[in-house]
Amino acid sequence: MPITTKVSLVRQAPGTYETATVELDDPRQGEVTVKLAASGLCHSDDHVATGDVPVAVYPYVGGHEGAGVVTAVGPNTPGYEVGDHVVFSFLPACGKCEFCAQGLSNLCDLGASLLTGARADDPTSFRMTENGNPVGQQCGISTFAEYTTASVDSVVKIGKDIPLKAAALVGCGVPTGWGSAVNSANIKPGAVVIVMGIGGIGANALQGAAHAGAKTIIAVDPVQFKRDKAKVFGATHAFATIEEAADFARSLTNGQGADATIVTIGVVQGDHVGQALASIRKAGTVVLTGLGNITEAGAPIALGDLTLMQKRLQGSLFGESNPRRDIPNLLRMYQAGQLKLEELITKEYRLDEVAQAYEDMHAGRNIRGLVVFD
Repeated sequence: MPITTKVSLVRQAPGTYETATVELDDPRQGEVTVKLAASGLCHSDDHVATGDVPVAVYPYVGGHEGAGVVTAVGPNTPGYEVGDHVVFSFLPACGKCEFCAQGLSNLCDLGASLLTGARADDPTSFRMTENGNPVGQQCGISTFAEYTTASVDSVVKIGKDIPLKAAALVGCGVPTGWGSAVNSANIKPGAVVIVMGIGGIGANALQGAAHAGAKTIIAVDPVQFKRDKAKVFGATHAFATIEEAADFARSLTNGQGADATIVTIGVVQGDHVGQALASIRKAGTVVLTGLGNITEAGAPIALGDLTLMQKRLQGSLFGESNPRRDIPNLLRMYQAGQLKLEELITKEYRLDEVAQAYEDMHAGRNIRGLVVFD
Protein backbone atom coordinates (compact mmCIF):
# COMPACT_ATOMS: atom_id res chain seq x y z
CA MET A 1 0.00 0.00 0.00
CA PRO A 2 1.22 3.56 -0.68
CA ILE A 3 2.64 5.48 2.26
CA THR A 4 2.43 9.18 2.95
CA THR A 5 5.53 11.34 3.02
CA LYS A 6 6.34 14.96 3.70
CA VAL A 7 7.73 16.83 0.67
CA SER A 8 8.59 20.30 -0.59
CA LEU A 9 6.84 21.18 -3.85
CA VAL A 10 5.81 24.00 -6.13
CA ARG A 11 2.20 24.29 -7.30
CA GLN A 12 2.86 26.62 -10.23
CA ALA A 13 5.61 28.57 -11.95
CA PRO A 14 6.57 31.15 -11.02
CA GLY A 15 6.01 29.77 -7.55
CA THR A 16 7.54 29.16 -4.15
CA TYR A 17 8.43 25.87 -2.51
CA GLU A 18 6.00 24.84 0.20
CA THR A 19 5.71 21.81 2.47
CA ALA A 20 2.98 19.26 1.78
CA THR A 21 2.13 15.61 2.37
CA VAL A 22 1.72 13.26 -0.60
CA GLU A 23 1.04 9.58 -1.16
CA LEU A 24 4.03 7.55 -2.34
CA ASP A 25 3.79 4.31 -4.32
CA ASP A 26 5.40 1.14 -3.12
CA PRO A 27 8.31 0.18 -5.40
CA ARG A 28 7.49 -1.84 -8.49
CA GLN A 29 9.89 -4.17 -10.27
CA GLY A 30 13.11 -2.26 -10.91
CA GLU A 31 12.38 0.33 -8.22
CA VAL A 32 13.40 1.05 -4.63
CA THR A 33 12.03 3.25 -1.87
CA VAL A 34 14.61 5.33 -0.04
CA LYS A 35 14.54 7.24 3.26
CA LEU A 36 16.44 10.45 2.54
CA ALA A 37 19.31 11.48 4.81
CA ALA A 38 20.24 14.68 2.96
CA SER A 39 19.45 16.61 -0.21
CA GLY A 40 21.48 19.31 -1.89
CA LEU A 41 19.79 22.56 -2.86
CA CYS A 42 20.77 22.93 -6.51
CA HIS A 43 19.92 25.98 -8.63
CA SER A 44 18.16 23.73 -11.15
CA ASP A 45 15.31 23.18 -8.69
CA ASP A 46 14.98 26.95 -8.38
CA HIS A 47 14.80 27.14 -12.18
CA VAL A 48 11.70 24.93 -11.92
CA ALA A 49 10.15 27.33 -9.40
CA THR A 50 10.89 30.41 -11.52
CA GLY A 51 9.68 28.76 -14.73
CA ASP A 52 13.06 28.94 -16.46
CA VAL A 53 12.82 25.14 -16.74
CA PRO A 54 9.21 24.26 -17.59
CA VAL A 55 7.84 20.93 -16.34
CA ALA A 56 4.92 18.88 -17.54
CA VAL A 57 2.76 18.72 -14.41
CA TYR A 58 2.07 20.60 -11.20
CA PRO A 59 2.30 20.16 -8.25
CA TYR A 60 5.93 19.19 -8.69
CA VAL A 61 8.24 17.95 -5.92
CA GLY A 62 11.77 19.32 -6.24
CA GLY A 63 15.17 17.93 -5.38
CA HIS A 64 17.54 15.90 -7.53
CA GLU A 65 20.71 15.64 -5.44
CA GLY A 66 20.50 13.36 -2.43
CA ALA A 67 21.48 10.22 -0.54
CA GLY A 68 19.72 7.86 1.82
CA VAL A 69 18.95 4.31 2.91
CA VAL A 70 16.81 1.79 1.02
CA THR A 71 13.66 0.87 2.98
CA ALA A 72 11.88 -1.28 0.37
CA VAL A 73 12.82 -3.10 -2.84
CA GLY A 74 10.43 -3.90 -5.66
CA PRO A 75 9.72 -7.51 -6.62
CA ASN A 76 12.21 -9.23 -8.92
CA THR A 77 14.78 -6.46 -8.43
CA PRO A 78 18.11 -8.17 -7.86
CA GLY A 79 21.18 -6.34 -6.59
CA TYR A 80 19.42 -4.23 -3.95
CA GLU A 81 18.28 -4.94 -0.42
CA VAL A 82 16.80 -3.07 2.50
CA GLY A 83 19.53 -1.17 4.34
CA ASP A 84 21.64 -0.38 1.25
CA HIS A 85 23.09 3.13 1.20
CA VAL A 86 22.56 4.90 -2.12
CA VAL A 87 23.25 8.16 -3.91
CA PHE A 88 20.70 9.39 -6.42
CA SER A 89 21.90 10.27 -9.89
CA PHE A 90 19.63 12.93 -11.37
CA LEU A 91 20.44 11.43 -14.76
CA PRO A 92 19.27 7.81 -15.05
CA ALA A 93 21.55 5.36 -16.83
CA CYS A 94 19.90 2.31 -18.38
CA GLY A 95 23.17 0.78 -19.61
CA LYS A 96 21.43 -0.46 -22.76
CA CYS A 97 20.68 2.45 -25.11
CA GLU A 98 23.00 3.66 -27.86
CA PHE A 99 24.49 6.45 -25.77
CA CYS A 100 25.11 4.28 -22.72
CA ALA A 101 26.78 1.76 -25.02
CA GLN A 102 29.12 4.52 -26.24
CA GLY A 103 30.06 5.40 -22.65
CA LEU A 104 27.90 8.54 -22.77
CA SER A 105 25.48 7.47 -20.05
CA ASN A 106 24.91 11.12 -19.06
CA LEU A 107 23.02 11.28 -22.36
CA CYS A 108 21.01 8.09 -21.71
CA ASP A 109 17.72 7.96 -23.62
CA LEU A 110 15.85 7.81 -20.31
CA GLY A 111 16.77 11.47 -19.87
CA ALA A 112 13.87 12.37 -22.15
CA SER A 113 11.50 11.75 -19.22
CA LEU A 114 13.27 13.93 -16.63
CA LEU A 115 10.78 16.81 -16.65
CA THR A 116 7.60 14.80 -17.23
CA GLY A 117 7.26 14.02 -13.51
CA ALA A 118 6.14 10.50 -14.43
CA ARG A 119 7.70 7.06 -14.71
CA ALA A 120 10.02 6.83 -17.71
CA ASP A 121 8.22 3.82 -19.16
CA ASP A 122 4.70 5.21 -18.72
CA PRO A 123 3.98 8.96 -18.95
CA THR A 124 0.59 8.41 -17.30
CA SER A 125 2.02 6.68 -14.20
CA PHE A 126 3.11 8.82 -11.24
CA ARG A 127 4.85 7.56 -8.11
CA MET A 128 3.51 10.50 -6.07
CA THR A 129 -0.09 11.65 -5.77
CA GLU A 130 -2.04 14.16 -3.69
CA ASN A 131 -5.69 13.34 -3.02
CA GLY A 132 -5.55 10.99 -6.00
CA ASN A 133 -4.11 13.59 -8.37
CA PRO A 134 -0.69 13.25 -10.03
CA VAL A 135 2.30 14.94 -8.43
CA GLY A 136 5.43 15.28 -10.55
CA GLN A 137 8.84 13.98 -9.48
CA GLN A 138 11.88 16.09 -10.31
CA CYS A 139 14.13 14.00 -12.57
CA GLY A 140 12.15 10.93 -11.53
CA ILE A 141 13.57 11.03 -7.99
CA SER A 142 12.46 14.14 -5.99
CA THR A 143 14.88 14.31 -3.10
CA PHE A 144 12.97 17.11 -1.33
CA ALA A 145 11.05 14.32 0.38
CA GLU A 146 11.40 12.30 3.55
CA TYR A 147 10.85 9.17 1.45
CA THR A 148 10.92 8.72 -2.30
CA THR A 149 10.50 5.84 -4.74
CA ALA A 150 12.69 5.72 -7.83
CA SER A 151 14.00 3.47 -10.56
CA VAL A 152 17.23 1.60 -9.87
CA ASP A 153 18.50 3.29 -13.05
CA SER A 154 18.67 6.46 -10.91
CA VAL A 155 20.48 5.13 -7.83
CA VAL A 156 24.07 4.12 -7.17
CA LYS A 157 25.00 1.95 -4.18
CA ILE A 158 27.80 3.25 -1.96
CA GLY A 159 29.71 2.04 1.07
CA LYS A 160 27.99 2.31 4.43
CA ASP A 161 31.11 3.94 5.88
CA ILE A 162 30.63 7.10 3.79
CA PRO A 163 28.75 9.97 5.53
CA LEU A 164 25.44 10.42 3.73
CA LYS A 165 25.52 14.21 4.08
CA ALA A 166 28.72 14.36 2.06
CA ALA A 167 27.61 11.63 -0.33
CA ALA A 168 24.46 13.55 -1.24
CA LEU A 169 26.54 16.18 -3.03
CA VAL A 170 27.98 13.77 -5.60
CA GLY A 171 24.56 13.20 -7.16
CA CYS A 172 24.74 16.42 -9.18
CA GLY A 173 26.85 19.43 -8.18
CA VAL A 174 30.21 17.79 -7.61
CA PRO A 175 30.43 15.66 -10.78
CA THR A 176 28.83 18.43 -12.86
CA GLY A 177 31.42 21.00 -11.83
CA TRP A 178 34.35 18.61 -11.61
CA GLY A 179 33.55 17.04 -14.96
CA SER A 180 33.07 20.43 -16.62
CA ALA A 181 36.75 21.05 -15.96
CA VAL A 182 38.25 17.59 -16.28
CA ASN A 183 36.09 16.13 -19.06
CA SER A 184 34.47 18.96 -21.01
CA ALA A 185 37.27 21.55 -20.84
CA ASN A 186 39.93 18.82 -21.00
CA ILE A 187 42.24 20.95 -18.87
CA LYS A 188 45.94 20.15 -19.11
CA PRO A 189 48.74 20.73 -16.58
CA GLY A 190 49.90 24.33 -16.62
CA ALA A 191 46.67 25.70 -18.07
CA VAL A 192 45.10 29.09 -17.36
CA VAL A 193 41.43 28.61 -16.50
CA ILE A 194 38.54 30.97 -15.72
CA VAL A 195 35.44 29.83 -13.82
CA MET A 196 32.46 32.21 -14.05
CA GLY A 197 30.11 31.83 -11.07
CA ILE A 198 31.20 30.30 -7.78
CA GLY A 199 28.24 28.37 -6.42
CA GLY A 200 27.73 24.65 -5.98
CA ILE A 201 28.85 23.91 -9.55
CA GLY A 202 31.58 26.53 -9.91
CA ALA A 203 33.30 25.53 -6.66
CA ASN A 204 33.66 22.01 -8.00
CA ALA A 205 34.88 23.25 -11.38
CA LEU A 206 37.67 24.91 -9.39
CA GLN A 207 38.42 21.60 -7.67
CA GLY A 208 38.46 19.80 -11.01
CA ALA A 209 40.74 22.38 -12.61
CA ALA A 210 43.17 22.12 -9.71
CA HIS A 211 43.14 18.31 -9.90
CA ALA A 212 43.84 18.46 -13.64
CA GLY A 213 46.96 20.52 -12.97
CA ALA A 214 45.94 24.02 -14.05
CA LYS A 215 48.58 26.53 -13.01
CA THR A 216 46.33 29.58 -12.83
CA ILE A 217 42.69 29.22 -11.80
CA ILE A 218 40.71 32.46 -11.89
CA ALA A 219 37.36 32.65 -10.11
CA VAL A 220 34.76 35.24 -11.15
CA ASP A 221 31.87 36.24 -8.92
CA PRO A 222 30.40 39.61 -7.89
CA VAL A 223 29.94 38.40 -4.29
CA GLN A 224 32.98 38.90 -2.04
CA PHE A 225 32.07 35.92 0.16
CA LYS A 226 32.18 33.62 -2.86
CA ARG A 227 35.45 35.06 -4.10
CA ASP A 228 36.94 34.40 -0.68
CA LYS A 229 35.60 30.82 -0.60
CA ALA A 230 36.94 30.18 -4.10
CA LYS A 231 40.47 30.05 -2.70
CA VAL A 232 39.44 27.08 -0.53
CA PHE A 233 38.55 25.08 -3.63
CA GLY A 234 41.63 25.81 -5.69
CA ALA A 235 41.33 29.31 -7.14
CA THR A 236 44.64 31.15 -7.37
CA HIS A 237 43.00 34.50 -8.13
CA ALA A 238 39.49 35.96 -7.92
CA PHE A 239 37.78 38.93 -9.58
CA ALA A 240 34.34 40.49 -9.46
CA THR A 241 33.91 40.69 -13.26
CA ILE A 242 34.79 38.59 -16.29
CA GLU A 243 36.42 41.65 -17.89
CA GLU A 244 38.94 41.85 -15.03
CA ALA A 245 39.53 38.11 -15.16
CA ALA A 246 40.04 38.11 -18.94
CA ASP A 247 42.50 41.02 -18.76
CA PHE A 248 44.46 39.18 -16.08
CA ALA A 249 44.49 35.97 -18.14
CA ARG A 250 45.79 37.90 -21.15
CA SER A 251 48.51 39.48 -18.98
CA LEU A 252 49.82 35.97 -18.29
CA THR A 253 49.60 34.63 -21.85
CA ASN A 254 51.19 37.22 -24.12
CA GLY A 255 47.80 38.74 -24.79
CA GLN A 256 46.12 35.47 -25.79
CA GLY A 257 43.64 34.72 -23.00
CA ALA A 258 42.60 31.69 -20.97
CA ASP A 259 42.95 28.15 -22.22
CA ALA A 260 39.40 27.48 -21.01
CA THR A 261 36.53 29.42 -19.47
CA ILE A 262 33.81 27.46 -17.68
CA VAL A 263 30.42 29.17 -17.34
CA THR A 264 28.70 28.05 -14.14
CA ILE A 265 26.61 31.17 -13.48
CA GLY A 266 23.30 30.47 -11.74
CA VAL A 267 21.15 32.13 -14.41
CA VAL A 268 23.02 32.15 -17.70
CA GLN A 269 22.20 34.76 -20.33
CA GLY A 270 23.48 35.14 -23.85
CA ASP A 271 25.86 37.95 -22.91
CA HIS A 272 27.71 35.61 -20.56
CA VAL A 273 28.50 33.26 -23.44
CA GLY A 274 29.84 36.10 -25.58
CA GLN A 275 32.00 37.35 -22.69
CA ALA A 276 33.38 33.88 -22.09
CA LEU A 277 34.24 33.39 -25.75
CA ALA A 278 36.09 36.70 -25.80
CA SER A 279 38.15 35.64 -22.76
CA ILE A 280 39.83 32.58 -24.30
CA ARG A 281 42.86 32.19 -26.54
CA LYS A 282 43.08 30.84 -30.06
CA ALA A 283 41.89 27.20 -30.05
CA GLY A 284 40.58 27.70 -26.51
CA THR A 285 37.39 26.21 -25.08
CA VAL A 286 34.29 27.67 -23.49
CA VAL A 287 32.29 25.15 -21.45
CA LEU A 288 28.66 26.11 -20.90
CA THR A 289 27.32 24.30 -17.83
CA GLY A 290 24.93 26.75 -16.16
CA LEU A 291 21.30 27.15 -17.17
CA GLY A 292 18.99 30.09 -17.66
CA ASN A 293 15.63 30.16 -19.39
CA ILE A 294 15.97 27.04 -21.53
CA THR A 295 13.40 28.29 -24.06
CA GLU A 296 15.42 31.40 -24.92
CA ALA A 297 17.81 31.47 -27.88
CA GLY A 298 20.69 33.69 -28.91
CA ALA A 299 24.07 34.89 -27.73
CA PRO A 300 26.20 37.80 -29.02
CA ILE A 301 29.02 35.71 -30.45
CA ALA A 302 31.46 37.12 -32.96
CA LEU A 303 31.26 34.41 -35.61
CA GLY A 304 34.55 35.44 -37.16
CA ASP A 305 36.25 35.08 -33.81
CA LEU A 306 34.75 31.61 -33.40
CA THR A 307 35.87 30.50 -36.86
CA LEU A 308 39.14 32.31 -37.44
CA MET A 309 40.46 31.79 -33.92
CA GLN A 310 39.33 28.14 -34.01
CA LYS A 311 37.57 28.44 -30.66
CA ARG A 312 35.28 25.78 -29.26
CA LEU A 313 31.94 26.23 -27.47
CA GLN A 314 31.08 23.04 -25.58
CA GLY A 315 27.86 22.25 -23.73
CA SER A 316 28.24 20.09 -20.64
CA LEU A 317 25.54 17.96 -19.02
CA PHE A 318 26.51 16.44 -15.66
CA GLY A 319 30.10 17.30 -16.55
CA GLU A 320 30.02 14.45 -19.10
CA SER A 321 30.19 12.13 -16.11
CA ASN A 322 29.17 8.49 -15.98
CA PRO A 323 27.16 8.12 -12.76
CA ARG A 324 28.01 4.47 -12.10
CA ARG A 325 31.71 5.09 -12.63
CA ASP A 326 32.21 8.64 -11.41
CA ILE A 327 30.02 8.78 -8.29
CA PRO A 328 31.96 5.92 -6.61
CA ASN A 329 35.27 7.31 -7.91
CA LEU A 330 34.62 10.78 -6.51
CA LEU A 331 33.70 9.27 -3.16
CA ARG A 332 36.95 7.30 -3.15
CA MET A 333 38.81 10.54 -3.78
CA TYR A 334 36.90 12.13 -0.90
CA GLN A 335 37.89 9.28 1.41
CA ALA A 336 41.51 9.71 0.32
CA GLY A 337 41.43 13.42 1.16
CA GLN A 338 41.66 14.47 -2.50
CA LEU A 339 38.19 16.02 -2.80
CA LYS A 340 36.46 18.50 -0.51
CA LEU A 341 32.79 17.77 0.19
CA GLU A 342 31.86 18.97 3.69
CA GLU A 343 33.59 22.27 2.91
CA LEU A 344 30.98 22.89 0.19
CA ILE A 345 28.13 22.96 2.71
CA THR A 346 27.51 26.52 3.84
CA LYS A 347 24.32 25.92 5.80
CA GLU A 348 21.98 23.08 6.71
CA TYR A 349 18.19 23.43 6.48
CA ARG A 350 15.09 21.45 7.40
CA LEU A 351 12.62 20.36 4.73
CA ASP A 352 10.18 23.15 5.60
CA GLU A 353 12.95 25.71 5.05
CA VAL A 354 13.51 25.07 1.32
CA ALA A 355 11.99 28.42 0.29
CA GLN A 356 14.27 30.23 2.75
CA ALA A 357 17.24 28.28 1.46
CA TYR A 358 16.62 29.57 -2.05
CA GLU A 359 16.28 33.11 -0.76
CA ASP A 360 19.73 32.65 0.81
CA MET A 361 21.07 31.30 -2.48
CA HIS A 362 19.77 34.30 -4.41
CA ALA A 363 21.33 36.60 -1.82
CA GLY A 364 24.75 34.99 -2.41
CA ARG A 365 25.01 33.55 1.11
CA ASN A 366 25.60 29.91 0.17
CA ILE A 367 28.04 27.83 -1.81
CA ARG A 368 25.77 24.83 -1.22
CA GLY A 369 22.78 24.60 1.07
CA LEU A 370 21.82 21.13 2.30
CA VAL A 371 18.46 19.81 3.48
CA VAL A 372 19.04 17.42 6.36
CA PHE A 373 16.46 14.86 7.47
CA ASP A 374 16.11 13.12 10.84
